[in-house]
Amino acid sequence: MITKPQKELTAPLDEAGIARLKAGDMVSLSGKVYGARDMAHQRLISSLKKGEPLPIDLHNAVIFYVGPSPAPPHKKSGAVGPTTSARMDNLTEPLLKQGLKVMIGKGRRSTAYRELLKKYKAVYLVAIGGIAAYLGLKVTSIKPVAYTDLGAEAIYEIYLDRFPLFVAYDMWGGDMFEEALRKE
Repeated sequence: MITKPQKELTAPLDEAGIARLKAGDMVSLSGKVYGARDMAHQRLISSLKKGEPLPIDLHNAVIFYVGPSPAPPHKKSGAVGPTTSARMDNLTEPLLKQGLKVMIGKGRRSTAYRELLKKYKAVYLVAIGGIAAYLGLKVTSIKPVAYTDLGAEAIYEIYLDRFPLFVAYDMWGGDMFEEALRKE
């Protein structure tokens, strides 16, 4: 059982802002994040390889692995559930090199990915799956900002207000999933 007190975070987050986070911490995140999934990651990496400027600034940025559903009438956002993050494991290092500090998704990640977090002083947060409609209530604004031809896989600028998350992997090598298994 995770019993640590909740920590309030505001994005963007630099190394000092995430250094105090430990695996298993409950956090709430407010501020600007980017929603981006597989296809957007591939395009970002392609741009980097070609020496092209990126359409978003990744320095101290937060990327949420999400494909948001359309907003219903009179709502700011539709459902915003996390997608399985392991698909991005091989697409992450070039973005970390650009200053990406926080990723949000669901599920465990590879050993190689966890080593990258330590190397680049970054963290991985998990959102609870299955409550996407509730999480949508924590979005204050959302709009596509790049690669709009990708639909739900475009890059979205999303503003969050006290979005509930857990620190799955901290920048020190802590692993919430391993800690939970040891306690069973």
